[in-house]
Amino acid sequence: MDDLTIKEDVEAELQWEPSIDAAVIGVAVKDGVVTLSGRVPSYDQKMAAARAAARVRGVKAVANELEVGVPAAEERTDEDIARAVANALTWNTAIPADKVKAQVSRGWVTLEGTVEWYYQKEAAERAVRPIRGVKGVTNNIVVKPTVSAAVVKSQIEAALKRSAEIDAQRITVETRGDTVILRGRVRAEVERHEAERAAWAAPGVAKVENYIIIEP
Repeated sequence: MDDLTIKEDVEAELQWEPSIDAAVIGVAVKDGVVTLSGRVPSYDQKMAAARAAARVRGVKAVANELEVGVPAAEERTDEDIARAVANALTWNTAIPADKVKAQVSRGWVTLEGTVEWYYQKEAAERAVRPIRGVKGVTNNIVVKPTVSAAVVKSQIEAALKRSAEIDAQRITVETRGDTVILRGRVRAEVERHEAERAAWAAPGVAKVENYIIIEP
């Protein structure tokens, strides 16, 4: 698939996504790598744009260079944002109580702490992204391993075989401590993403190195 077609498809996908104002986002494509540029009103919209672009067939990677420009009417002090972040973390039942702390500087939120599952680390970031005034999130939460590497490997391989989106026979899984290494070849970015999602879903996984190659 040529770059022009990918660009047109990415622009159409951005238009299709209701949570994005596609008119303020620029799209450039070179060798299957998509670069998003422009200024969006929230960090949540910035991440949604990247996810939308990654869904398009033929996309090999996304460089998200979108800037977050919070409208003047929505500007908040770091103290206000920190209070809203603390409440969001407390109210989210997927996040262990008192395990995640947050710092806010100039609208940028840094999350720290230790959890047992990656989905808990992800839930904490998702909880703070939509908060008004947030310009970015750094997720430094550590996932503490709870099971052996061999068990994690077998669970991931089983998950890959269950997925209708993936040809599991084309993917190999290797574990080194709390790190999972994926290799192989798939037809589209959505398969590559689904394989990585399956890896992150295993208990005790703190890092996923995705070396899967896309061959349309």
